[in-house]
Amino acid sequence: MANELNPLDSGRGGPMGRFRVLDVTQVIAGPQCTMMLADMGADVVKVERTGVGDEMRLVGAYEGREGHQDYFNCINRSKRSIELDLKQERDQATAVALVAEADVFVENFSPGVAARLGLGWEALQAVNPRLVYCSISGFGQTGPYRDRLAVDPTIQALSGIMSATGDPDGEPMQIGAPLADVLAGMYGAYAISGALHGARETGVGSFIDISMQDVMMSALGTRVVETLAAGVLPKRAGNANPNRAPSGTYRTLDGERINVICVNDRFWAGLCRAINRDDLIDDPRYRDMVSRRDRRDEVEKIFIEAFATNTVAYWSARLEKVRAPYARVNTYADALADPQVAHRGAIRELNHPTAGAIKVIGPPWKSTAPEASMTPPPVLGQHGADVLADWLGWDAPRIDEFLQGQD
Repeated sequence: MANELNPLDSGRGGPMGRFRVLDVTQVIAGPQCTMMLADMGADVVKVERTGVGDEMRLVGAYEGREGHQDYFNCINRSKRSIELDLKQERDQATAVALVAEADVFVENFSPGVAARLGLGWEALQAVNPRLVYCSISGFGQTGPYRDRLAVDPTIQALSGIMSATGDPDGEPMQIGAPLADVLAGMYGAYAISGALHGARETGVGSFIDISMQDVMMSALGTRVVETLAAGVLPKRAGNANPNRAPSGTYRTLDGERINVICVNDRFWAGLCRAINRDDLIDDPRYRDMVSRRDRRDEVEKIFIEAFATNTVAYWSARLEKVRAPYARVNTYADALADPQVAHRGAIRELNHPTAGAIKVIGPPWKSTAPEASMTPPPVLGQHGADVLADWLGWDAPRIDEFLQGQD
């Protein structure tokens, strides 16, 4: 419900509470983008295919979770759902009417599809000149790969990150989470937030073109600099850092694994003390990072043998005492149960209208500003009547006629 002082406010609070977002995305990258905007208070209306919904609603349930839409729920909280068949003229016209009342429009169709549906940038800018329009696709709206299909593993492969991930003698490996998708959504939300400031100042919106390939190239960070600046291809190093020793994942006596890295020379003495090898602190063979890197096999052998002599709990306590960078290698279950995760309130519980209590991982920031309230992911079409009334001002008979026409 709108705030009395600002009739456009979503009523959920947060820094973006006065903004309206029309979301015609599905799967991961687009919904991640709009969920981030919703987490900041924006009124996000998710347009879903009549009778079908977002593809993520159709992904097979986990064992023991039959009947639940966990994939969909994890990236669609705090949104409202309306069903529209964007291939039908009547529903296209309704979508355009909603755009006229929106601040942001986000789509992740294949390039050219939105325009064929009458929802392209040029058409919608004519309807709403202040609109911020964001397209998210595998390769962007231009270029030789524009029309290629892309999913997260495709982008990981093309970006080169798989070539640098995995064991030295093994195959190139994919990262164990859909980071290309998630980061594309994050960069989309970031760009939209900036564009809204511009639109507020000038009254003129803008078009944002997010390419998953561009995003993944940007996310490579310092790993790609070796090639960009020196023309050298980084080799796969497993869990080790090629420029630092010791670094990697070490097996402990109880069969667990612990990740340790000597980030710079300041940590060398502490690590030596942790494994009871004070004699190594001033050993000229290991005097600095370069020396230890050049004698990596020797250094790693010392730490492999040391960590194998006691438990992960023992070594965690020793490493904590010397303030060395370390972590037990967690499973996802371990990570979710971590006391720091609990302290930060990262896991939220929401009361879903059909699934009951569900858990989601909330927004990863804390602020002195009031947080937007969080609502459960929507049931398909749950808010159609409310959206048509709130955004378009339709009365009950007109809404009923429209919704009955979808049967």
